Amino acid sequence: MRFVLKLVITAIVFALILPMIPGIDFHGNFLIAILLAFAFGIFLWLVDLLAVTISAMLTIGSLGLALLWLIPLWILGFWLLPAVALKWLADFFPSYLTISSWGAAIVGGLLMLLVGIITSSFGKLFPKSDTT
Repeated sequence: MRFVLKLVITAIVFALILPMIPGIDFHGNFLIAILLAFAFGIFLWLVDLLAVTISAMLTIGSLGLALLWLIPLWILGFWLLPAVALKWLADFFPSYLTISSWGAAIVGGLLMLLVGIITSSFGKLFPKSDTT
């Protein structure tokens, strides 16, 4: 139930709110928005996985010294990960989503980050029911 609700809310953001940002255009119907929302979740997971893998490799390779600049980079730059995922999504599906600049991608990524924070609290609103 929670997954479907998060997917529908993210699709609404793709279809209605993201096109209000100058530089972002969405072309398609609500089914395309749902597919883009699902693909965005996968792309965001891949971006996070890639960032964590590179950070781990740098930390191990430098015997921990890379943490001196990786920790501030993570603290200051975590909000850029949804922008990278959004830009990748626009590159993979250019007939449905176009993003003209990194500035628009960052604003859209911040919006998607906010939607993710809001929808992550759905666990408190809709607890998992025990059917056993």
